[in-house]
Amino acid sequence: MSEFKEISASEISDNPFKLIGSDWALVTAGNSQGFNTMTVSWGGAGIMWNKPVAFTFIRPQRYTFEFIENNGYFTMSFFDESFRSALNFCGTKSGRDTDKVKETGLTPAFTEEGVPYFEEARLVLVCKKLYAQNLNEESIVEPSVKSFYNGDYHKMYVSEIVKIFTKS
Repeated sequence: MSEFKEISASEISDNPFKLIGSDWALVTAGNSQGFNTMTVSWGGAGIMWNKPVAFTFIRPQRYTFEFIENNGYFTMSFFDESFRSALNFCGTKSGRDTDKVKETGLTPAFTEEGVPYFEEARLVLVCKKLYAQNLNEESIVEPSVKSFYNGDYHKMYVSEIVKIFTKS
């Protein structure tokens, strides 16, 4: 973490719509014995239950899903544009079949609590799961949203952002 400094949620200067929707993130869960990462471009950040939170959506068939389910914490790592090919790779290949770290050249690191992230990131959110719920067809009120699904609904995680690291 030598290149990183810890900041508060109010010090993040990035536009969250660009950060998540356009820049994308790697969601990473597990520990030093085993972890997986995947690219996400759906989510959000805000305040809930008087805490800074991130909203993350993962489909159950993704390999990362089991790591998020089995761990209380995960990270969201954001990168500059020079890492777009690594993000594309991590969003199109499964960690079940591919060593994403080896293929992308990203360097895994771990927080003091053992939560994985990547040294090359410019911003890292360390997230503690607070709430999880499966999305379902019955709860969709706008019919056009159904086109994003074929019975494979995401699970939503509302997680407290417990630490934020940025490159100094």
